[in-house]
Order: sequence, then structure tokens, then C-alpha cells
Amino acid sequence: MLFFNTLSFLYLRYFMIVLIALSSFMVGFDLMEYAAELPRSANLVLIYIIYKLFYAVDMMLPISLVFAMIASLVEMVRSNAMVAYYAIGYSKYRVFFPFLAVSTLIMGLYIALHTTSFARANEYANNLRESSELIRPTSNLFFTHEGNYIYFGNLYPLMRKAEDIRIFTFTDGNFSQVLSAKSAVYSDGYWVIPKAHIVHSPRTLDLKGAGIMIDNRDNIKVLPDFRPKILDQVYEGKVNFAIGDGLEALRLLEKQNVDVAKIKSALYRMFFSPWFALILMVIFFSYAPVSGRFFNLSLFSFGAILVTLLSWGVLFMMGELSVNKTLSPEVGVIAPIVLLMSIMSLRLSRFKIKSRQNKTSKANP
Repeated sequence: MLFFNTLSFLYLRYFMIVLIALSSFMVGFDLMEYAAELPRSANLVLIYIIYKLFYAVDMMLPISLVFAMIASLVEMVRSNAMVAYYAIGYSKYRVFFPFLAVSTLIMGLYIALHTTSFARANEYANNLRESSELIRPTSNLFFTHEGNYIYFGNLYPLMRKAEDIRIFTFTDGNFSQVLSAKSAVYSDGYWVIPKAHIVHSPRTLDLKGAGIMIDNRDNIKVLPDFRPKILDQVYEGKVNFAIGDGLEALRLLEKQNVDVAKIKSALYRMFFSPWFALILMVIFFSYAPVSGRFFNLSLFSFGAILVTLLSWGVLFMMGELSVNKTLSPEVGVIAPIVLLMSIMSLRLSRFKIKSRQNKTSKANP
């Protein structure tokens, strides 16, 4: 237990140092760039900094896990702790277990945070900078639902309210009616319109048929299960929604044959992309030297940091391409992680073969 606590504390110490340093660096550059655009209220500026810090943590946490692992390995090798652990009988897998357990726990908490408003931290910060409001109404929202076309002049997600509503209904491919209303409120899974003005198109275009019919109705329910957050984030093209909102939007939109590639890309990036950190940790640990006497630790740490930055950059670039629909979600997000896992598996298989050969050579001198 002491062994596990010692290595866990070492790793957590470096992880916190790296995460705080990278996050502060990112927030500092943001403040230098947008200092003139920030609100004049000190309270709003403080809230802006906090949300930007959350966003920085969101961006930098996976890469901080890898950097903390590199720093821990370098310290263990330089202090001869690695040699000491092996000398008293600890295997390489047992030495790596504390790092794996702590990083897996942190990664699980990191993904769980994306079920909350933590995922929208950057959006909130930008809203404060641009309009001094945490949530801005979404304007001119136009979307389809069950073959109908809906227009919202203004949408207020937190208030669950919409203004200036138009619903164009089609029957058998032909325009049948248009509903207009000043406001609607989301309640019990429906958008409830208190007062609606409905104009029915004529069934036939001859002079003998009935003309345009006008009808006024109260308390009409439309758009079942289309929550305000889904409308605000998905149809507006945003990809920083929470996991629950993304899954709900995916379930609803797939039924309507709507392109959900952007939603899949965002969800894949939340669930799969962060795990590249643990994969790199396994690879780097397999290459870590036992002693620094016959090994250049500076070269090892430089190479590990360079590989980490390149991997993170490529994953981020391909993720952005998949969100913009240049690549499919599977190619842009899943394929790079699968490739890294293949490299890790190949490295581990070679490491096992090498370990067996060393044991055989020691047994048969």
C-alpha cells in the first residue's frame, strides 16, 4: 500500500503542476488577446476567467496526464528509484499500475464532467465577452421536424421560451397550413403555444373550391421531446453540448433522417479521444530506461514530449475536420485511436517477447 501511495502521490503532484501551468498559460494568453473586449464589471471579468479556466482544463487535462507521466519517469530514473523497485522484486507492470489506476480514475471523472455545463464553459465565456450575458438568445433558428419546417425568431434555452414562431406544415408533399404565434413555452415534453393563428391553404386552385381558411386556437402542443438545449446547440451548429443532450439529439434526429455526423463527431471526441493519453503513457513506460547511467534522459524526455504534442495535434486536427464534415466521424476520431492502440499492442507484444528472452538467458548462462 505504501508503494502504491508513494507513486500515486508522485504522479498526482506532477499532474497538478503541469495542469495548472498549462491552463494558466492558456488563460493568460486569452486575457492578453481580449482584454479590451472584456466587460467593465469586475464580477463578470472574474466569471469570465473562471469559465476560461474550465475550458483550459478541458483542453489540457489529457495532455497533462502524459506530461506528468514523463516527469515522474525522469525523476524515478534519476533518483534510482526505478532500479530499487526492480531490485526488490517489483515487476514493470506492478510499477506502472499506480500510474494507470490514477490516470484512469482522472479520465473517468473528466468524461463525467461533460455530462454537466462544464462542456459549455467556452461558450459561456465568449457570451460574457461579447454581450456581458451568460446565455444569449439564439436568433433566426430554422429547422425541420417530421417533414414540417419551423422557424423561431428568438430562443431562450434557460427560460425554455421561444418568440416569433412559424410552423409550415406539409401533407403528402403539398403545403397545407402555416401556424404563427408570438411565443411558446417548453413544458412536459412539448412546446406549448398559448395562442396560435393558423392559415389553411386551399385544397384546390379552382374557383369553385374553398379558399384560404383562417383559424385561431389556444394551447397547441408541438415538437414533442425537442428540448430547448437541443434546438439551441444542435440546430445552431454548436458542438460543445453535454453528453446527455448529444445522445438525446442523436436519438431524435436519426428518426427524421437528419445528418447527425457532427453530433457523432462531438460525442466520439468526448468518449474516445481523451484515451490517447493512457495509450501514450503505456508506450512511453515500455521505453523508459531502468537507469540513467547508460541512457540519455534528456533525449528520452524530449522525444516523448515531441511525440505527445504531435499526436495531440493530429488528433485535434482530425477531430475538427470530422466536426466540419470533411471526414467521417469514424475516420476522423475513431481511426486515429485504433491506430494508436495497434501501436501500443505491437509494442507490448515485443516487450513481452524481450522479457521472456532475458529471463531465459539468465536461467541458462
